[in-house]
Amino acid sequence: MDRFNTPWRVTSAAIYTTPTDSRVYGTLDIDVTDARRFLDAKREAGEKITMVHLATAVLARAVAFDVPEMNCFIRRGAVVGRERLDVMVPVSVGGDAGVTAAIIRDAHAKPVSDIAKEIRDKASRGRAGDEVKVAQNKYLLNRIPWPLRRPIFLFLKWITVDMGIEIKALGLSAHSFGSFVVSDIGSFGLNTGMTALMPAAKVPAVIVLGKMEEKPVVRDGEIVIRSILPLTGTFDHRIVDGMQIGKLARGIKRNFRKPNWLDEKPEKELENCLFQPRD
Repeated sequence: MDRFNTPWRVTSAAIYTTPTDSRVYGTLDIDVTDARRFLDAKREAGEKITMVHLATAVLARAVAFDVPEMNCFIRRGAVVGRERLDVMVPVSVGGDAGVTAAIIRDAHAKPVSDIAKEIRDKASRGRAGDEVKVAQNKYLLNRIPWPLRRPIFLFLKWITVDMGIEIKALGLSAHSFGSFVVSDIGSFGLNTGMTALMPAAKVPAVIVLGKMEEKPVVRDGEIVIRSILPLTGTFDHRIVDGMQIGKLARGIKRNFRKPNWLDEKPEKELENCLFQPRD
């Protein structure tokens, strides 16, 4: 994992603190016309796959195969590479549960159909109340008196994130939030969202999907109407700079252009991948 500790990152880790002053942002408009046709065909065949599910597969494979050095976090001033690639997708479950989190393990190695099923199953369990107890244990800060919340939060963060000690009873560790987060604000009618990076999450990026719209674009010198999906990324600048974001953007564009590949297990690409799937 020495490839993660480049001179630039070691210096950045010393200059910046946990993401309060090291955030950088990026926006990207993606032509998802072909991807939308793929989703329409899947729906006609009876499979419930959304753009969020597809984007999760797109981003996971872009990180794993195009910019693997992005899959890491900072611990005690050093860059630590993750051994697997998991994606966190917030899922609305309504009612008192509000929002739960679907952690897709080894998302880069799974077909989008499997990713969609996992997310749907997680949402169903949340709506049925099966996830409430887990959420109550994980977010015990809600039940702690206000003056003590911040000290206890910092203490738990120090144990799990800084020291690398897992608290299994609470489901807390440096990997609790996965490798990065994919969130959707397009369902709220929003195009762009400069989201926050939660310090305890230890993720290098949060990618937000905006509202997909039909827009005029130029293709081969002619104006045509295409389906455009706006993406907004918030990145930890101690880990990600322009070069990594550029590599990520190229991978995203390529993956959206070949949606059928996203519904296959990428056997060939996994042969030399840093992040091997685990049982």
